Amino acid sequence: MAGEPTAAPAKSPRVRDAERTDPHGSSGSEIIRSRENRRLKLFRAALRGGGPASGEPIAVEGPKLVEEGLRAGLQLETLLVSESGEKHLGRIFQAARETADGIPRSRILRTTDNLFAGVSGTEAPQGVAALFHQREWAFDDVLRGVPSADGAFRGDPALVIVLAGVQDPGNVGTIVRSAEAFGATGIIAARGTADPWSPKAVRASAGSALRLPLIRGIAAPVVFAQLRVAGVRIYAAVSGAGKEARPAGPQHRSEPDDARPAQPGAELTLPSAILIGSEGHGLPSEVESAADGKISVPISDDVESLNAAVAASVLLYEAARQRRTAAG
Repeated sequence: MAGEPTAAPAKSPRVRDAERTDPHGSSGSEIIRSRENRRLKLFRAALRGGGPASGEPIAVEGPKLVEEGLRAGLQLETLLVSESGEKHLGRIFQAARETADGIPRSRILRTTDNLFAGVSGTEAPQGVAALFHQREWAFDDVLRGVPSADGAFRGDPALVIVLAGVQDPGNVGTIVRSAEAFGATGIIAARGTADPWSPKAVRASAGSALRLPLIRGIAAPVVFAQLRVAGVRIYAAVSGAGKEARPAGPQHRSEPDDARPAQPGAELTLPSAILIGSEGHGLPSEVESAADGKISVPISDDVESLNAAVAASVLLYEAARQRRTAAG
């Protein structure tokens, strides 16, 4: 009837969920329909790049990684959702409700499936991506590990993986994932290593790169100096082909390799750092020679070397085994 107000259309559960998640009460977002949109270009560069520069956001793609970023406490800068990605919003909002900030609707961008595919860095886009502010980790964080929910640290001795020239982002991400799984306290990606915060590395890490304390781009001599000041023994991971079964046999710099008998094994229950080199060439000679000792995974004489990620994972397992045994 003329003059009577018309009833507002019912809101979908996803919209109501978004409003409950939004602490600022901002208006809903429009659908981006131009590939020249500035914010879409930002996503395209981030999702297809080699990792963020200092101050740039970390780009993740897929609902699972967006949830992991939120649960890790990273501050969300922007959430991009396509038409088909709307079905994942319930899970994402649930993860956001576990954080202090939630997801303001002003930070949610919507676009079409075609335009999302144009910015995606994957072959099978799931319609959800996010930009997160970088977390600033300090060197002490890498030595202490991730605190528990109450802010307390486990107090375990430092176990640090130092990546020195690992080139493949997939290997970098896999190493970070294994590092978290086996109780490493942190990761140092020395200069010349693929960025652990690149989209490919974050995917390979299954979200571990968003949680584990991580420092990037430091020169190897600076890394060594800081580790030694902290009382951390540095082991260089070398090829184990053709060697006796010495999964953690240190060889001290002060004596030639053949001048002393094989040691029973590196004491990885003490504060330790393990250097992992490039896939094709291993550690640079100057880096290997600067380490306090060498460790290797014993393998068949018929195999020249292990994949960098596999070798790192085995050594991390050995460290975890020693520490469990020592703890009784």
